[in-house]
Amino acid sequence: MTTPITLCGFAVSNYYNKVKLSLLEKGVPFAEAFVMTSQKEEMLAESPMGKVPFLRTAKGVLSESQVLTEFIEDSWPEPPLYPRDAFERAKCRELIEHLELHIELPARRLYAEAFFGGTVSEETKQEVAVLLEKGLKSLARLARFAPFIGGDSFTHADCAAWVHLPLVSQATRKIYGRDFLDEFLPQAKPYIKLIGERPHAQKVNEDRKAGMEAFMSKPKK
Repeated sequence: MTTPITLCGFAVSNYYNKVKLSLLEKGVPFAEAFVMTSQKEEMLAESPMGKVPFLRTAKGVLSESQVLTEFIEDSWPEPPLYPRDAFERAKCRELIEHLELHIELPARRLYAEAFFGGTVSEETKQEVAVLLEKGLKSLARLARFAPFIGGDSFTHADCAAWVHLPLVSQATRKIYGRDFLDEFLPQAKPYIKLIGERPHAQKVNEDRKAGMEAFMSKPKK
């Protein structure tokens, strides 16, 4: 398939970077369009929830990062970023689901205060601490780190883990003065470093840093 596609969103978004890393690792040609979250009608016409990332294709627009991941794998099966075996493929998807539902989703309730100058209630902080401890301990039971999160091959689960787990580390240090990754998933730090040495991960990280600098330099309304 040679149809050009455009990844829409912004480089500060971990979900945008999850999809971007998958595209780069698979060697898929794509363009990027800077789009911020919005509830404006023109945005909602492409992304029904006004979220990023979304993908413009010749056949129409797709939203939700995991849908984009599945579309990429179905459209460009080589090189594979899911295992061939059906059970191992399901285990890979299980890791992604677990990372995003039980770890990233609770953690993002802290992001307003941890990264953007907002405030989070003490009640929310207490709730999130319990959920993150449970989620990270359960991920420790699922993950292999041998050397990749699902075993000996780099997969879409690594694209997700590499963008989500550092935010958990950073947010918990800022909010609780404790690094929950060090406490409950100590294998994660060497793993994050390993993935970060990949050329495509370095490219994503460079763009993320530039995007964050641009975001933070904008005048606050």
